[in-house]
Amino acid sequence: MQSVHEIRDKQIHFTYLQSIVDQELIHHEILHRIQVSEASFHDLQTLQTIIPFVNIKISSNVDEITQHLIKGYIFVQLESDLNQGLLIQIPDQKRGYRGNNEADNEYSVIGPKVGFVEDIDTNLNLLRKELLTEHLRFEEKILGTISQSRVMIVYVEGICNPQHLDTVRQRISGLDVDVLFDSSILDQIISDNPNSPFPLFMSSERVDRAKFNLLNGQVAILTSGSPYVISGPVTVFDFFASPEDYYLPWLLASFFRCLRYLGVAFSILASPLYVAMLTFHYSVIPQSLLGPIIESRTNVPFAPIIEVLLLEFTVDMLREAGVRLPTKVGQTLGIVGGIVLGTAAVQAALTSNILIIIVSLSALPSFATPIFKMANTIRFLRFPFMFLAAAWGGLGIAIGLVLLLGHLLRLKSLGIPYLTPAFPFRYREYADSFIRSSLSLTKFRPSYLRPLQRQRYKVSNPKPKHSDYNNE
Repeated sequence: MQSVHEIRDKQIHFTYLQSIVDQELIHHEILHRIQVSEASFHDLQTLQTIIPFVNIKISSNVDEITQHLIKGYIFVQLESDLNQGLLIQIPDQKRGYRGNNEADNEYSVIGPKVGFVEDIDTNLNLLRKELLTEHLRFEEKILGTISQSRVMIVYVEGICNPQHLDTVRQRISGLDVDVLFDSSILDQIISDNPNSPFPLFMSSERVDRAKFNLLNGQVAILTSGSPYVISGPVTVFDFFASPEDYYLPWLLASFFRCLRYLGVAFSILASPLYVAMLTFHYSVIPQSLLGPIIESRTNVPFAPIIEVLLLEFTVDMLREAGVRLPTKVGQTLGIVGGIVLGTAAVQAALTSNILIIIVSLSALPSFATPIFKMANTIRFLRFPFMFLAAAWGGLGIAIGLVLLLGHLLRLKSLGIPYLTPAFPFRYREYADSFIRSSLSLTKFRPSYLRPLQRQRYKVSNPKPKHSDYNNE
């Protein structure tokens, strides 16, 4: 948009993109200041002293002017000199962004509920408010030949190991992309093994989790237009640690964390074990359970693998449909659809009652997993194990476990082994991996991150003081 304003017999030309600049600032700060100013603006240098903005520069380069206009700048020219003008940054920071920044996808009952939004400047402000230290560092990169997306590398100097920081810088600087839609795209590009189903970077929308990762010595990466912050290096155990674990007593937090691990094992192996036992290993089924299984499968015309795949496919389709629909409709679809389809499948003799219970229980742990990307990985792993169980029974499940363990042993996150502290074995790190120990045992940062400063805090155990009572 171009507009011409005549002030004291002098014409001033304004050029800007109407959809991305703050027009109130143009009228109330720029035009108003020029009109009430008593100075004579015969050149751009004088006009620059009148306008109350810091980011002002004089330019005559057409390419530079074009690049700045699409970033939210306004180009101001005088009638007497149309070959150059002032570039003033006045983007509309509020338009197009949501005001609600609650962490809906990583909800916790206890603790802060503040989440990131799609505006990178707002996200940086949230981190600055939480980490009031001069050692918090930001490094900005521009990626995307078309999108010109802002990418911010965040770390705490004096804690983060420079080797991790150099690795992130090297991988980001070597990128050549046209558009960077979300931080998840960057996650896949710079990960150590993009072909693995396991996430190799922590992706979170919670400010407290990002703060915790930074203080542990990890590197965080923010991108413009994305409400998620990715951080690394990470281990597989980090994805089963909820922020709520640190707001509860350590005994309760350890119990819930162990419950998640057991739930994941059940979710991956329950359906494959059902297929293996009914296909190859009848002898391992208890005699008291053999009768109900035979009775429930009397009229089922399918083999166990077909029966399981049919039900697993139905459950996953219900979940996908519930996620894509509005919240209230999605919740109704999940509840009503599960009840109606489950009852109809049993009455139509397409599946057995016991299998419905097994599939339902195996689906629950994926909802209890704190990180959505790891929950998707758990959902995916069930299917290869089911095919292996249908082909070779228990031997197939054992082969699948060996292949899975071998894959996990080879994975790395920014050069750090993915199974640390299980492999390489570091018994001291077990205080905050499988369980969450008391604060007196978790006062040191994880050694596998190689932080420059190991100790996080000091815990003193003062003896309780008892008041003296006078016995009358």
